[in-house]
Formats: sequence, structure tokens, C-alpha cells
Amino acid sequence: MKLTLTTTSLLASLALGAGLAQAAGPAVPPQGVSATEITLGSIQDLSGPIAGFGKQARLGMMLAVDELNEQGGINGRKIKLIVEDSAYDPKKASLAAQKLVNQDKIFMMVGHIGTAQNLAAMPVQFEKNVINFFPITAAREMYEPFDRLKYSYAATYFDQMRRAVPSMVKEKNIKKVCTMYQDDDFGMEVLQGAEAGLKTINMSFTEKTSYKRGATDFSSQVAKMQASGCEMIVLGTIIRETIGAVGTARKLGYNPMFLGSSAAYTDLIHKLGGKAMDGVYATMTVQNPYTDDQSQPVRFWANKYKTKFNEDPTVFSVYGYTIIDTFAKAAAKSGKNLTTDSFIKVMDSFVSEPDMFGSARATFTATKRLGSDASRLSQIVDGKWKAIGPYITEEGAAPAKAAPAAKPAPAVKPAAKAASK
Repeated sequence: MKLTLTTTSLLASLALGAGLAQAAGPAVPPQGVSATEITLGSIQDLSGPIAGFGKQARLGMMLAVDELNEQGGINGRKIKLIVEDSAYDPKKASLAAQKLVNQDKIFMMVGHIGTAQNLAAMPVQFEKNVINFFPITAAREMYEPFDRLKYSYAATYFDQMRRAVPSMVKEKNIKKVCTMYQDDDFGMEVLQGAEAGLKTINMSFTEKTSYKRGATDFSSQVAKMQASGCEMIVLGTIIRETIGAVGTARKLGYNPMFLGSSAAYTDLIHKLGGKAMDGVYATMTVQNPYTDDQSQPVRFWANKYKTKFNEDPTVFSVYGYTIIDTFAKAAAKSGKNLTTDSFIKVMDSFVSEPDMFGSARATFTATKRLGSDASRLSQIVDGKWKAIGPYITEEGAAPAKAAPAAKPAPAVKPAAKAASK
């Protein structure tokens, strides 16, 4: 068939018109979003030194995903969750991120555990416009420097220690403070926060000692702090390192105050460490859910979790569950046309109210990517974590409603009328 100039021009015009119509039509869905499914990815430590945390976070996410899908999903789309194992190794985390982002085509990374691991994975994600949503780490790098693809939910290790350490030193009249911390990004956050706090009361650490990630013997570190006569030890530790340090000290007859960050706030400390862990303090941002909790909603949830997975939940189960729940609420508000941009637009004015687990109120804006900077103290008493005092923020004590599940029901005075709820 012989094409004339007029015919060729007409075909070119039609092709251009079709291209413009396509460009003006519905936006092409981002990766990980189809008509029926939203694919989320997460990286956990399932075989390394904090596998206890990673496993619980994964199960909490699975429970939330199952509940959502049973209810029809989000705007008609079911959730598909793919979890990879980093073994708490930044290099493996980077490889896992490459698989999730480039092969599995996830829409969003949710609840990735570990500071160094997130830092290794984020460049892979950001290259493909994949949001890093609520990583399970309280490092400042999870929201600083600002990036439109970063969202963090928990008070930083730095701020937790900056407020808790000087407060405890003054309250307990401590003269000498030591620290033992993990020799990585996480440990440095705890160390630097504590140093900043001590500086406000004109003090500094009497002794500082560190350990390599994965270490199991802490006798030399504990002996050094004991020789320094320290009355309080700030722990930049996680599970077995917390248990190891405290247990070693107890065996030596050395009984200083121990204060850890939220990374040490888990029921695994008292379950694995036993009676020796009584008295240990830690900062926290949400309660550990016990199956006999005084709050009926928490008790119901904890027993539902135990029935499903045949084990007790921990605070990391709560992290996993609430991360998926918060994602779902924001994604639902994004409507049927879920994209990275529409999700970010919702988050620009998103508010998360205190929940049954006793979390603090969280707010986000176009420039504020940390939901809440509130944290509070807790202590192991008779084999369970007990909350101590209110949530503390930069402005001071947070309103009591920030932790409803942590407060017992008030007694009704004889002369008072009972109010309905």
C-alpha cells in the first residue's frame, strides 16, 4: 500500500492524539498495586541475634494482614506481605531490599527492623520511589535528614536517653554513671543521647565500654564498670546483650541500676533472663501486651494472638500489628487511586490517636515525619514490665490520655456518681 504525504500526516496525528489521550487518562498504577492487591515488603531478623524481635514483628504483621483481608482488604484490594530475612546483617538487608523492590515489586517497605539495616536498604528503595514506612528502629536517621519517602513513628533512642538519664540520676542521687553499648549506629544513638542528657546536669560518663554486634561474653565490660564504682549503667543493648550484662553483674555481686532504651523493652528480657532481671529499667513507647492484662481489649487481643500462633505476643508483635494497621488507615483514605503521591498527601495531615496498647498521639505533616517524640519509663517488677510515670515529650509530660491502656480504672468514691463511658 502506497502512503501519500496526507495519509502519513493523518496517521502521525492519530498516533500523537492517542498518546496524548493516554497521558491525560488514568495514571498508571505504581508498582505493587493492582486492581485486586497491594504488595508490601518487610525485612526482619529471622535468624540472627535479634530474631526474637523479628519473628514477633512478622507475626504481628501477619495477624493484622489476615484481619484486613478477612474484612475485604483496603478499598477492595487484599494485602500481600512478603518478608525477607536480614539476619541483622546490613549487607543482607541491602540484598533483601533489592529482591523486594526490583523482583517482587513491592509498593512500600513496612516495619523493616534495625538501624544499620534500614540505612543499607533505603537507597535501594528510594531509587524506585518506595516509601520506608515506620521502620522498627528509633534512630534519628529514619526521618532525618528529611526525605519525602521517610516516615517514622517512635521517639528516638537519642531523645529517650537524653530525657530519662538525667531524670533518673537526679531522682536516685547517682554520682557515677557508666555505659555499655553496641558498637554500631544503634549503640551510638543511645550513647550520644545519654551524653547529651548528662551534659544538662554537668556530668559525663565515668566509664564507657562497647561490644561488637553478636557478642555473647560481657565479663570484661562489666568488670571494667564495676571497678569504676558506677552506680548506674546505661545500656545500648538489645536482647541477649541486656540479659548477658545484667546477669554477669548479678553473678559478680554487682548491683547497679540498669537503664536500657526501648530496644531492651521486651518480655524476652524477663522470660529468658529470669529473676535476675527484676529491677531493670527501660524506656518505652507502647506497652507489652500480657495475656492477663488489666485492659480487656489488650487481653482479648493478646489471647487471640496466642491462639493463632501458639505463643505469647510481645511489644514487637504490637509494633508489627500497629504498623500494618496505620498503613491501612492511610491507604484507605487515599481512595481507589492509591499511589505513592496520594499516600503522601494523606500523611501530610494524618493523625493517629492513642490506641488500646497505650501509645501516645502521633501527628504528621508535609515536613514532620516523626509521629511522636513521647516516651516513658518502665521497670521489671516480679517478672513483668510495669509502666512508671507519664509519657514525656519535649514540652514535658504528655496528657494522661496518651496511655489509656496503662492506667487502671479509677476507684469510684462513695459520694461520687459513676459516669457512663
